[in-house]
Amino acid sequence: MKLLHSQSDIFTPDGTDPDVALARTTHLCVIAHQDDIEINAYPAVAECYGHNDRFFTGVTVSNGSGSSRTGPFADYTDEQMQAVRAEEQREAARLGQYNLQLQLGYPSADVKQAGHENVMADLTAIFSACRPEIVYLHQPLDKHDTHVAVLLRCIEAIRALPIDQRPPKVLGIEAWRGLDWLLDDEKIALDSSAHPDLAMKLMHVFASQIAGGKRYDEAALGRRRANATFHTSHASDEFTELTWAIDLTPLILDDALSMTEFAQDRVDRLRKDVADRISRMS
Repeated sequence: MKLLHSQSDIFTPDGTDPDVALARTTHLCVIAHQDDIEINAYPAVAECYGHNDRFFTGVTVSNGSGSSRTGPFADYTDEQMQAVRAEEQREAARLGQYNLQLQLGYPSADVKQAGHENVMADLTAIFSACRPEIVYLHQPLDKHDTHVAVLLRCIEAIRALPIDQRPPKVLGIEAWRGLDWLLDDEKIALDSSAHPDLAMKLMHVFASQIAGGKRYDEAALGRRRANATFHTSHASDEFTELTWAIDLTPLILDDALSMTEFAQDRVDRLRKDVADRISRMS
């Protein structure tokens, strides 16, 4: 395996050959930043943790140099912050027993560039070299530009594959916008309650973010718990913690379906649902 950026990092916690590890991947998460996996895609990690027949591979695409920093990290340069965040991601991979952790190391500006040669080459190589049962990506209604850019580059890379080599299931997970507002038949409930001690430890690995001015740990757990309770109004809670996802599989089965059309349709359906409910009760 060879990644193209000079700041890229390939890490297998158990020492397995990276090519072997990538090939055996069952759960693949390709996401923007260090800590996005642990904060937003924890159900994917929990699904594989402690199982010898499930293999979680995490991929972070950008280098995270623009992160918030105060307190002990207030005077860190972008280069120092990148080094800290890369090592934090490695530690999370050790702790979470990841099959493989890839850090592509690109600045956000490269990721935001449609068709960037090296970004696309790395992503295409990753998607080509494994046959995961499920892929976790960002979601198109996110408000973070880099998250949406990473999602777009991933869909482009998957669409470059022959149809029979594309993953059978692709989910977009909530982050810088929750997905609780989607209509119930459009959102997928991912149980986030397994191994609660692990979930907390994984988030606390990223001291550069939490001590650096963002309490992602409290915010993530709060949202997961709120999702579980507000899941349904007329039944007891089925989960203690819940992450919402949206099914992106239609985007990799139909190359003619645009991301804009896909996202706008969900907004339009919400608009209609609100209007219809008010009309019925008036």
